Amino acid sequence: MTSVFPDLEPLLPRVSKPVQYVGGELNAQVADEDEWDATPVRWALMYPDAYEVGLPNQGVMILYEVLNERPDALAERCYAVWPDLEALMRERGVPAFTVDGHRPVGDFDVLGVSFATELGYTNMLTTLDLAGIPLHAADRDETHPIVLMGGHAAFNPEPIADFIDAAALGDGEEVVGDITGVVRDWKADGRPGGREGLLDRLAATDGCYVPSRYTVSYGDDGAIAAVTPVERAPRSVQKRTTRDLDDWPYPRAPLVPLAETVHERASVEIFRGCTRGCRFCQAGMITRPVRERSLRGIGEMVDAAVRASGFDEVGLLSLSSADHSEIAEITKGLADRYEGANTSLSLPSTRVDAFNIDLANEISRNGRRSGLTFAPEGGSERIRRVINKMVSEDDLIRTVSEAFAQGWRQVKLYFMCGLPTEEDADVLEIAGMAHRVIRAGREASGRNDVRCTISIGGFVPKPHTSFQWAAQAHPDVVDERLRKLREAVNADRRLGRNVGMRYHDGKPSLIEGLLARGDRRVGRVIERVWREGGRFDGWSEHFSFERWTAAAEAELGPLGVSLDWFTTRERGRDEILPWDHLDSGLDRDWLWDDWQEALAGGEQDDCRWTPCFDCGVCPSTGQDIQVGPSGTQLLPLTVADPVGGNRFGSA
Repeated sequence: MTSVFPDLEPLLPRVSKPVQYVGGELNAQVADEDEWDATPVRWALMYPDAYEVGLPNQGVMILYEVLNERPDALAERCYAVWPDLEALMRERGVPAFTVDGHRPVGDFDVLGVSFATELGYTNMLTTLDLAGIPLHAADRDETHPIVLMGGHAAFNPEPIADFIDAAALGDGEEVVGDITGVVRDWKADGRPGGREGLLDRLAATDGCYVPSRYTVSYGDDGAIAAVTPVERAPRSVQKRTTRDLDDWPYPRAPLVPLAETVHERASVEIFRGCTRGCRFCQAGMITRPVRERSLRGIGEMVDAAVRASGFDEVGLLSLSSADHSEIAEITKGLADRYEGANTSLSLPSTRVDAFNIDLANEISRNGRRSGLTFAPEGGSERIRRVINKMVSEDDLIRTVSEAFAQGWRQVKLYFMCGLPTEEDADVLEIAGMAHRVIRAGREASGRNDVRCTISIGGFVPKPHTSFQWAAQAHPDVVDERLRKLREAVNADRRLGRNVGMRYHDGKPSLIEGLLARGDRRVGRVIERVWREGGRFDGWSEHFSFERWTAAAEAELGPLGVSLDWFTTRERGRDEILPWDHLDSGLDRDWLWDDWQEALAGGEQDDCRWTPCFDCGVCPSTGQDIQVGPSGTQLLPLTVADPVGGNRFGSA
């Protein structure tokens, strides 16, 4: 164990944003050499994107604290390095490193990589190569770290099955402890069976999927014929579900970045899971059932996070934060507590039908009214029925009108393009909605400077959703609809000048679709793209559609499949999907029936407030939906002698 910093430091003046590689953030944890030597299991936790995106990631921050609290484990963090530093590291022989102790990644027992998006796969390959870890799992021995995949993309790890040793499905708080125990005991037992023996133990661990313990065969039509477990691997692997969030109040001490990051706030997850049933939303499906954190638990976490970090903003996080059954009590109680202390609240994710102006006033009580954000997702009522996002335009107009009347000046609306059954008219309705928002805002406020920004992304069908069988729209279709939408927005210049439009073309979405629903054959495409220079594919300035399409043609063509076969083709009910042996808790027949219901334009209720509709999650996970009221109260704290918004005391 040796720090690479003496070799790294001379390189930093030659790269952009060198501060992102130096570590030492407030609340970072670094083990000394004695602790390193005495700790049985050492984790390198990687977010496969730039520091500015990865440091605020809530999942990595939670696992970082959970592992470092264990006596048998330590954890350090690493992020993807930009190409300028990568080139210098290769030139000078500097290996991939952690930002905490600047230890070589290859010296750790486990490299845990958390994927929020599949477009980070090439960045993982860069780190493996820089670390001296063989790209292919089959080429590693017991001197190399176990490469473990987590995050939402882990629910279909097949495209990178050749590169990972294992994937952890579902919530991570408990499974990382189990994995730590497996590695610790294997080492203590004298490493029986070598690396293969350790993989066998991991394959027997709840929530762990070891791809090498399954064989995949293909039919003449290119589809999967069978996925067969070998050795003693289970036929299917079920996700892990953290039952009581109050038992896991992390992060207690959020990391405070040294460089600018995408989010600079303390974040508290107020509940996990969603039963709204939006058919496009993988996060909502795979994190079921809903588990609310109690009012007291939230209050304690907010207090601890503000005290430990000094952040002047607290984000109340979930997939739809205003849906918490006690959201009014939460926001009012926190606004009362921190009034006058320069500490503001934010709800980064809200639905129009769960939002009201009283809630808006509470979260902006400190005078911060940067704007309201909602996600209708579809422009027409018809397409919103298809995707089960039943947000009424009347509700939207009524909400924004009241907000504009009380001093707000801008609203942002999120939409998708390329949804199943979508036609041009559905997309053009987005322009009409934006125009009506501007009219309503002008009338309500008596001003002409109100703004509406529409942000549009390409739809990507995801595993474990009702749309997992759907054909993805071709980029040419998406781009043409966006061109028509831009013309429609600007058709009325009096209104259009107050409407901003942000969008991504359809090409990155198609590649994301390939990686999201691909099987093991896609791994050779990823590797070829990486070897030809693919890095940071989630960044438009680094993404090359031509590189991906050329690699797909070269690697998939000889196998009888293609990029279009994986993306723009609709699947049939009986086709074996690459992730069918990975159990998210959702009943496959229920998902298919919901897909048929979507095609018919039918709606699905939210089962939190209606009888169960048998999606399968609660019985399969042994966990019922948890909603309030929790019967608790916020801690009776008041702000004492606030200085800069980060000094607090108890009443």
